[in-house]
Amino acid sequence: MGCRMERQKYDLAVIGSGPGGYVAAIKAAQGGKKVCLIEKGDVGGTCLNVGCIPTKTLLANAALMQKLKHAEDFGISIGPISFDYAKMKLRKDGVVGKIRKSLEGLIASNGITIVRGHGEYVSPREIKVRGAENLLIEATASIIATGSEPLDIPAFPCDHERIFNSSSILNLTALPKSIAIVGGGYIGCEFASLFAELGVKVTILEALPAIVMAQGKHVSEALNSAFRKRGIEIQTSVMVEGIARAGEGLSIKLKDKEPMSAEIALVAVGRKITSEGLGLDKAGVVVSEKGAIPVNEKMETNVPGIYAIGDVTGKYMLAHVASHQGIIAAANAIGQSAKIHYEAVPAVIFTTPEIATVGMTLEQATEAGYTAAVGKFPFQALGKSIAAMETDGFAQVIVDRATGQILGAQVVGHEASTLIAEMGLAIANELTIECIADTIHAHPTVAEAWMEAALMANDTPIHFPPKVKR
Repeated sequence: MGCRMERQKYDLAVIGSGPGGYVAAIKAAQGGKKVCLIEKGDVGGTCLNVGCIPTKTLLANAALMQKLKHAEDFGISIGPISFDYAKMKLRKDGVVGKIRKSLEGLIASNGITIVRGHGEYVSPREIKVRGAENLLIEATASIIATGSEPLDIPAFPCDHERIFNSSSILNLTALPKSIAIVGGGYIGCEFASLFAELGVKVTILEALPAIVMAQGKHVSEALNSAFRKRGIEIQTSVMVEGIARAGEGLSIKLKDKEPMSAEIALVAVGRKITSEGLGLDKAGVVVSEKGAIPVNEKMETNVPGIYAIGDVTGKYMLAHVASHQGIIAAANAIGQSAKIHYEAVPAVIFTTPEIATVGMTLEQATEAGYTAAVGKFPFQALGKSIAAMETDGFAQVIVDRATGQILGAQVVGHEASTLIAEMGLAIANELTIECIADTIHAHPTVAEAWMEAALMANDTPIHFPPKVKR
């Protein structure tokens, strides 16, 4: 006879403590509910531990390196530059550790119980936890926030010694001479930016006809051009068939092409939803073929009282979307009413140059039946950008010609990640292009690019020559 598990009762149980899960737990706790957060690994999920935060910490090093290389252009002499990648890695670990400790404190301050272990449904209202703690949790409502993990390809599985995924490559303490990056999406391109800046020979191998294709033609072409200028080799429309050890490095087999060699490889071909082993069948929760959990606009699954948020829903694999979904799910779980809207989801790629998008691309707007206009303003025509020697890139808005409504925006260049916020606010509130053009923007700032792009969308440019009338 096995001993009986301790039973604990909660108003809400959240499985997974990533940016969706912990935000949902806090929202519910603020509503006066008794909440537990079930976590089998480190608090903070992928984003904090092996995603957004560690990669941006390393990219901050690369950004400083780039600035230092151009010090002479600013009249500053600094002599030869060297770096210690092992120290950079240690700084990254320190940043992650500091934020994780702070997050655990934040969770505790809200009176939320962290339960350490793997959660699995045994019925729609009961979750068995095994691991550091062994409990049976009875919860009135629950939220599944189990996220995703790097996709492994059977033809060339990661050994985490020479063939890495986006998590294991963060453990490198010394840089290779060369790297082949399989996948030219946002993850592959961010690592390409990092390693190229630190002197590694980078080759991107992308199966699609262009890198970062999801961000639209203008953005893809701009990043492609910037990468090539920095010596990054880009091979598109190529299929990697296998990766094998060859001496001190790797031989990468390409379909209908000569094999190429590199010291190490990064496999960044996407992410796999984590929904197996959760006992979802016992809870009666429907799961799609790809492992995604379908939800409605209240983030509720097919089972009343069970919600799902973040990557596991298969909607957008973005930390900030998971957090917003967490607020919506928690509100509904505690008896309030909230619905999700996806018209103004910003996405940022922290490459050099940075890329940020929100709403529709021109292609998507046209496909949706809009007669769309584009207002595109280059940073090389902006005073602040010239003064700061950050003239690469542009800001552009996509507008419905019929109503003037802003449908989307894309920006490539310095501080794109910050600039996109203004357009997120505009699209979320269904503003027109006149609202931007009529707003006084501080001078000299890079945010003026939006006002200028708005004027160009209306064919009334101020700081750009008018179109030649034929």
